[in-house]
Amino acid sequence: MKSTVTSRGQTVVPAELRRRYAVEAGTALEWIDTGHDIRVIPLPADVVGALRGSAKGQKLVSKLLKARQKDRLLEKRR
Repeated sequence: MKSTVTSRGQTVVPAELRRRYAVEAGTALEWIDTGHDIRVIPLPADVVGALRGSAKGQKLVSKLLKARQKDRLLEKRR
């Protein structure tokens, strides 16, 4: 899919992508410059709510506790 940038720096999000990613009037878009290309990410109205549950099953508490234990050991060695 292609779109063209106007002289005012505006472009159109293709209709298929608007439907697929629920991009509608007022949707915020995050523009990310990776150094090699540009990525456009639609942001949900409730960013925190959209992330809720996304780390389920990853055992983050145990990973955090292990990382803290490593830090304590490193601090004792200094």
